Amino acid sequence: MACDYCKSIHFPEKNDEGLRVLDQPSGQACPVCAVPLVYATWESVKLRYCTKCCGMLLGMSDFLGLVDALRLKREAAGTLYPPAPDEEDLNRRIDCPDCHRQMDTHRYAGPGNIIIDNCPWCALNWLDHNEVLRVALSRDRVYDADGQEIG
Repeated sequence: MACDYCKSIHFPEKNDEGLRVLDQPSGQACPVCAVPLVYATWESVKLRYCTKCCGMLLGMSDFLGLVDALRLKREAAGTLYPPAPDEEDLNRRIDCPDCHRQMDTHRYAGPGNIIIDNCPWCALNWLDHNEVLRVALSRDRVYDADGQEIG
């Protein structure tokens, strides 16, 4: 962040999750707890962040880039095998902070065994606290030619 007056540059400290929260309002509210979202960065990816529930809103292509960046650090952290998600999460209905349409709630097809919400109209993903890390640190799934998981 650069000061318009003195032109000095300020880098906010990373929080416990590794995000730099920029205290700059995004003009949107958290779809889970209705707190105003603020901008944040994580591994050079700009996203919108809820300071109450720690959820985050980011573009679908940014999500994949963030997962890739976090996977580069995976070897040092080891591999996690997260527990199965709460099936009740599939029944949650939240609205997109951008267009206010109901987001799709579904299992994420990649590794991580999580349930995410996404807006196909705005190409945005809503991820609850630690879901990005669960994807990045989880073992990749391997499928055979018939689509059956083999490892």
